This record gives sequence, C-alpha cells and structure tokens, in this order.
Amino acid sequence: MSQLLEVSGVSVTFDGFRAINNLSFSIGAAELRAIIGPNGAGKTTFMDIVTGKTRPDEGSVRWGDMSQSLLKLNESQIARAGVGRKFQRPTVFEDQSVYDNLAMALKKDRTPWGVLFSRPQPADDTRIRELAEEIGLAEQLDRKSGELSHGQKQWLEIGMLLAQEPRLLLVDEPAAGMTLAEREHTTDLLKEAAKTRAVVVVEHDMEFVRRLDCKVTVLHEGSVLAEGSLDHVTKNQDVIDVYLGR
Repeated sequence: MSQLLEVSGVSVTFDGFRAINNLSFSIGAAELRAIIGPNGAGKTTFMDIVTGKTRPDEGSVRWGDMSQSLLKLNESQIARAGVGRKFQRPTVFEDQSVYDNLAMALKKDRTPWGVLFSRPQPADDTRIRELAEEIGLAEQLDRKSGELSHGQKQWLEIGMLLAQEPRLLLVDEPAAGMTLAEREHTTDLLKEAAKTRAVVVVEHDMEFVRRLDCKVTVLHEGSVLAEGSLDHVTKNQDVIDVYLGR
C-alpha cells in the first residue's frame, strides 16, 4: 500500500534543543493513527513540520501519489495540497451560524475576487447539510456558533476542515474538555473520516486512544519510541519507563 505521507530522518533544533531527532513516520491514504508521548516529546513540532510552520534542519517530508516534497511548499500551499490541521482550541466564527461557518469553509475559489463574487450553489447547500449530518450538528445549522457547547464547537471545526476535503487531517487533543457523550461522538466522527482520508490524532488521554482502536505511534525526545496497537505499545518497557510509569 502506498503511503500518503512519508517523513524520513527529520531533525530540528531550537536554540540547541533537539525537538525532533531523526524522526521517521508514514501513514497510508485511509488510515487512523494516534500519536502519544510525554510533554516535550515533539508531537506539536511534528505537526508544525508537516504543515510547513517549522522547517526541519535535515530529512525529507514526501506527500501524495507523486511523492512531492512538502519542504518546498509554504503553509498555504501545503493546506491547498490537502493537509488540514485542527488546533486544540476551536477557532470558529462565533457570530456566524453553523451553516455559514461550513459555507465559508467549502473548498472553492479562494482568491479575493472568488470570495467576493461567490454565490452559494445548490450543490453547496447539499454538501453543507451532509457535513452537518456527519458532524452531528444537523439540528443546529441556524444557531450562532458562539452558542454551541465546547464539544459542538470542536465538531464544527472538524466539519470546516472536512469541507476543504483534506487528504490528511491532523487533530490536536480533540477529547480535551469534552463530556463522555461528546467524546464518544468525536471517536465515531474521526473513525468515519479515516475511511476516506488519513487522520492523525495527537492525544494524552489513553481512554480516548483506546476507543479509537487504531495503530499508535509513541514519540519520545523527538523520535519514534514504539509503534503498534495500544496494547502492544503499553506493554513496551521503554514506553512504561518514559511515559506511562510517571
């Protein structure tokens, strides 16, 4: 199976501190993956490198069917190539309705003229309603986003990313601050999304990772310490020593 994203031998140093150390990581085109590890393991820096926010000192980041180098692209070019990222705090347009948030996110002509003169098409309306259904906000389309619960805002933001049709979705700690019911829905949402694209979830919450039921990559000091099922990595003595035993 060909890999959608292939990170090879990547290192990056900030002020003498090696945040990423000869890291290699790959993920297939329709795969769900969890990344865990202690604070300072390099999880955020890893996402920064893939999205073009941080340039590594060495190594390669290859993308897509043509094995294109992401290191030659800037952040917006990487986003257009199909890499979507959701940060920990949801950033939705609070004064706009759920419907309008999704409408603004749809993958379209993003030039100033395109945005200025775009009129919603019937196909857009259908797509917006499908997305709302998928993220569990079909009943909330007319509500202002600012009125949504924390969990619902997170789902809306995932919906806004899905509207851009990314081939890879990077999601940072989606379970934080959610109720049990919201977490269950988030699990379903991410599993469903991973049927048609790659989804990488960075998470501290082991219970949530267990629910995702996917391959887990453990980072430590900027490198991959272990990889495999959650049961496999949690039995690994190195993982217990640096992470779980704390």
